Amino acid sequence: MSAALRPGGKPRQTIRDIAELAGVSIATVSRVLNGRPDVSPETREAVLAVVTREGFSTNRSARGLPGGRTGLVGVMVPIVHAGYFSFMLSGLAEALYEQDLRGVICPTLHEHERELGLLDRLMHGTTDGAILMLPTETSAELEALRRAGFPFVVLDPRVPLDDGIASVSAGNASGAREATEHLLGLGHRLIAAITGPAGWTATEDRLVGYRAALAGAGIVRDASLEVRADFLVEEGYRAAQHVLGLPERPTAVFALNDNIAIGTIRAARDAGLSVPGDLSVIGFDDLEVAELVTPPLTTVRQPLAEMGRMAVSLLTRLLDGQRLEALKVELATKLIVRGSTAPPRG
Repeated sequence: MSAALRPGGKPRQTIRDIAELAGVSIATVSRVLNGRPDVSPETREAVLAVVTREGFSTNRSARGLPGGRTGLVGVMVPIVHAGYFSFMLSGLAEALYEQDLRGVICPTLHEHERELGLLDRLMHGTTDGAILMLPTETSAELEALRRAGFPFVVLDPRVPLDDGIASVSAGNASGAREATEHLLGLGHRLIAAITGPAGWTATEDRLVGYRAALAGAGIVRDASLEVRADFLVEEGYRAAQHVLGLPERPTAVFALNDNIAIGTIRAARDAGLSVPGDLSVIGFDDLEVAELVTPPLTTVRQPLAEMGRMAVSLLTRLLDGQRLEALKVELATKLIVRGSTAPPRG
C-alpha cells in the first residue's frame, strides 16, 4: 500500500512510522501522544523530537488516508457501562489508537432491530469496518453481511458462527473444566451448575467443560443440578434458592459467570449457610467485583482486554486484504483461587 503524500512529495508519516524512527513500540508512541505518565522522560523527549521533525499530526483529516478510507471503525457494544464490556472496550480502544484508527461507539442495548439499523449506517460509507461485541444477529445474518463485503470481527460470539466469520472468544469449555476440576480436587462430588441463557455459546461451551470434568471423575450427570438462569445477580440469586432447596443439597456451585456467583453467595447467606464452609462457590469472568465480595470469589479469568486487542488485530488484517490463518481465535483463561472455595465439611 503506497503512502499518502504531503505537499512537496514527502510521504505522510503514520504512528507506526514514528515508532520505527524513534526506535520504540507503537504502544509507547501512543502513550506519549496521549500524555500518559508511564513513559520515561528520555523516551518521551525522543518520541516528541521525531514527531516535531517529521511534522506528524494526530489530526487524521490533515494527514489524509489512502484508498478512500475514513480511518473509523464501528464498535457495537450492548452496554457501555457494564464492567464485562468495558474491559474489552479498553483493550480494543488502545489497540485502535496504536493502529492509527478511531472507534465509533454504538450501544445496542441487546436490541436486534437497533443493531440492524446501526450496521446499515456503519457499512454505507461511515466506517471502514466494525467490531461486533456479543451481537444479536444470527449466523446467517452475519454471513450475509460478510458476503456484502463489509469487514467485521465478532468479539465474544453469542451463537455458533459459520466458518467464514472472523471471531475472538475465550476458552469457555477449557475454563469451565478447570473450574469444575478445582472443586473435584477439593473433594466435592455433588456440584451444581447455574447456567446462562440456553443456546448462547458461553452457556453451552461452559456446560460442556463442566460435564466433561464430572465424567472424567466418574460422576454421572444429574440434570437436576443444572439450573438455567441469566447472567445477572438477581437471576443467580433465584436459581441458587432453587438449588439450595433440593432434597440433597450440593456442596458446591459452579456459577457460569461472576454475577450468578454473587447472587449464589447472597442466597446461601440468606439461607443461613456459610461460604465456603457449607457451600463452595466458583464463578467465571474475574470482574473487579470478584475481589470485593465476601468472601473473595474464586473464579475463571477471561482475558477481556486482550480479546479486544485481538479483535482489532484481526480487523486490521481484513482491512489490509490479508488472508487470516485463523478466523476463529480462542484465548486461554486462568483459574483464580480465592476464598469462596474449600473442601466440603466432613
